[in-house]
Amino acid sequence: MPHLTAHLPEDKLAGRESELITALTEAIVGVYGEWARELASIHLSGVPASRLAQGGRAVDTNISLIMGVRAAAFDRPDAAEITANLAAALTDAITAVLGEDLRPGTTVELVASPQERTFVVGVPAP
Repeated sequence: MPHLTAHLPEDKLAGRESELITALTEAIVGVYGEWARELASIHLSGVPASRLAQGGRAVDTNISLIMGVRAAAFDRPDAAEITANLAAALTDAITAVLGEDLRPGTTVELVASPQERTFVVGVPAP
């Protein structure tokens, strides 16, 4: 189950939530395949102005994407290609909706989650 949390400036997000959710979902599906559509969980977290910082000063062009993926995805022979494609697709989705000026400040972190640590409705995920 891909779980994506996006931390981004509230003023850039406001009014664009639906469009951004669609673009991020399509990015995930574009890499993983159609099976991932119904499993993709996206959480948009708008951060008020002056609460995102880089180098000790407030910025309004940084976006942090943190995506939990099954640890087994990193053991595949094509893991390097898949992870690079995923990072590029998610960054492209952000910039397509919110603007190209956000590309330099967009980071993607893929976090491995072992199957035995992933739960849905309180029970281990299949």
